[in-house]
Amino acid sequence: MYEGIVQELIDELGRLPGIGPKSAQRIAFHILQTQSFDTTRLAQILMDVREKVRFCSICGNVSEQDTCTICRDPRRNQAIICVVEEAKDVAAIERTREFRGLYHVLGGALSPIDGIGPNELRFTQLVQRLADAAVTEVIIATDPNLEGEATATYLSRLLVQPGLRVTRLASGLPVGGDLEYADEVTLGRAFEGRRVVEA
Repeated sequence: MYEGIVQELIDELGRLPGIGPKSAQRIAFHILQTQSFDTTRLAQILMDVREKVRFCSICGNVSEQDTCTICRDPRRNQAIICVVEEAKDVAAIERTREFRGLYHVLGGALSPIDGIGPNELRFTQLVQRLADAAVTEVIIATDPNLEGEATATYLSRLLVQPGLRVTRLASGLPVGGDLEYADEVTLGRAFEGRRVVEA
């Protein structure tokens, strides 16, 4: 336990996801001991992110404009939408270079225990995107954990409509894991082996 502002810095860093008390302490002391560490730049970037970054009005991905670069790219396959839980999952899939369609970010997964039901996620926006029948396939790429599976099941029932193929990423992704931490080969194989979801 440190005193004053040092402990406040450690506490704030420790509130970030994936950073425990020891990591927070290590980062805090790196900032304190490294003369070349530009705290002003870090502070400015954090302020800029808060002010400038928003969510794409079409897919829900992060963007500095009204629509993200993926939605604006005319070379992307407009007939396929990959549904993911979080914007960080888009980056994980893009690293594989296996998928050239569009995305839809739900903003989380169904979790009744945490009070996250269908109304808290972007299901309505997805259904609206499918209304013109231009999309022929929806790939469900939710995390292979309890919440992700519940979300995938809900989506497979919600998206039953003529002419629409609904698939789910194949095995290869570890159960209980997050897409964000999957390596490119595993995630690429999961895309290649995706399967049709039966309602």
